[in-house]
Amino acid sequence: MIVLVVKSMNQDFQLVSDDYYQKEIKFQDVLDGSKNQSQLSAPITIHANEKSVILDFPEDFNGKEIKGKIQFYSAVTSKWDANFDVKTNQNSMTIDRQKLHTTPYLVKVVWEVDGKKYYEQDSLNLAH
Repeated sequence: MIVLVVKSMNQDFQLVSDDYYQKEIKFQDVLDGSKNQSQLSAPITIHANEKSVILDFPEDFNGKEIKGKIQFYSAVTSKWDANFDVKTNQNSMTIDRQKLHTTPYLVKVVWEVDGKKYYEQDSLNLAH
């Protein structure tokens, strides 16, 4: 028991991440954005056909400018990750499927309308 106490007293405790404070702020943005998203009439729908991946934003944003980023995270390899700026046409955005790989993705969407930030994530399987 004494050995354990002595060893733990001599242990050097470092922060896992030097930028932990920045990461905490970003996590708070995710929480706030998720809360804002949950108050919308509907979530973003993400679906794919043989040529495109389509994101349909809720009708809450009809006639409004939507700014943001879409991140596709591949569980297979980070080399297959992809990022896109939100560019909508009548609340819908189309991404050429050739810009993505045939794999399951975690899709994270961060967007802003009228100064209010939103966050949503969903899965999309392009493996079939």
